[in-house]
Amino acid sequence: MGRIRIQDENREITDVAEIRAYLKPHGIWYEHWDVEGRISSPDATSEEILSAYAPEIERLKAAGGFVTADVINVSPETPNLDAMLTKFSQEHTHSEDEVRFTVKGSGVFHIHPQDGPVFAVQVEAGDLINVPRGTRHWFDLCNDKTIRCIRLFQDPAGWTPHYIAGGVHEKYQPLCLGPTYVPMGGEPASFNKAVKM
Repeated sequence: MGRIRIQDENREITDVAEIRAYLKPHGIWYEHWDVEGRISSPDATSEEILSAYAPEIERLKAAGGFVTADVINVSPETPNLDAMLTKFSQEHTHSEDEVRFTVKGSGVFHIHPQDGPVFAVQVEAGDLINVPRGTRHWFDLCNDKTIRCIRLFQDPAGWTPHYIAGGVHEKYQPLCLGPTYVPMGGEPASFNKAVKM
């Protein structure tokens, strides 16, 4: 289940309704889809995953003008993984919405709005999120360096990151917020660190 961390305010949001309410003014929508029994396993083929979620994909295509969907599969075995992910761990924007539904694994979208503090949205299996076009953001993977997502595109060729000069990404901790996470200033404890790309 997704969660939000506002590092500058030392605050975390875990309630689904509160997550949606917090994200809505930023044009970000969040949904949590039931994944139990939808596919044979998180390691199903891309075609099986797209077929299993076809109704939701078609709904999103109609609502957002998306024309294509695919499945991205990232794991520690992915060739040149660190170099590939470095592109996404720096503050950037896109010319179209970035839409992701997580089938397996987890990661953190860091959002840098124009009118508020940077916040991090952790996504796990079952979480759907969009990052609206033009929104400053970056992405980190969690410790296991694994994520499998359905992606939707308005441009079949995909999008290219537009990097922000002097981006703030280095000022924020790339954390995955597990149950043992202690807010900054709290007692030391173990926590899951995201992979810094």
